[in-house]
Amino acid sequence: MKPGLPTLVAACLAVSLPSVFAQETPAAAPAAAPAAPKLDFGDHGSATITGKAWAAHAAKNVAEVKGYVAKIRELYEATAIEQQASLTAPAPTEDKEKVHSYWALNDVGTCLFILGQSLEQSGDKAGALAAYKVLAEKLSFAQCWDAKGWFWRPAEAARGRIKALEFDAAE
Repeated sequence: MKPGLPTLVAACLAVSLPSVFAQETPAAAPAAAPAAPKLDFGDHGSATITGKAWAAHAAKNVAEVKGYVAKIRELYEATAIEQQASLTAPAPTEDKEKVHSYWALNDVGTCLFILGQSLEQSGDKAGALAAYKVLAEKLSFAQCWDAKGWFWRPAEAARGRIKALEFDAAE
């Protein structure tokens, strides 16, 4: 079958004058930001979230670390700051029950340290510095249990990283 005249004329005009018949195409949309990771907060307990933050850090998944730290801060940072304010020194490490009674302080402080470590390892030195500073300035009495059998203070480690990062930035 032969195409009819209107079809041929339209085809010729469309080929020879594409700009006249072409519809304006909208500018390409910017690439969407990567979707936030779907996180499992378990029972939403501070110890659970801290454990998941450690696991995400070990897996070098900075996005997950950020998500877990954001959640623990949302849920428990106010309590952590209250617990910090109630102390004049860190709880004595000989009294494990006493140290563990400051659960929010310890878990939020530990998560801020994890965040600083993850950001630093990913090259975000400014972000790491900010996380370390919040820890050192607001939650300095936080303590973290080491599986080897002792408590350590994330804020002390953070102060060392702050000095190193500020020294590097000054060069």
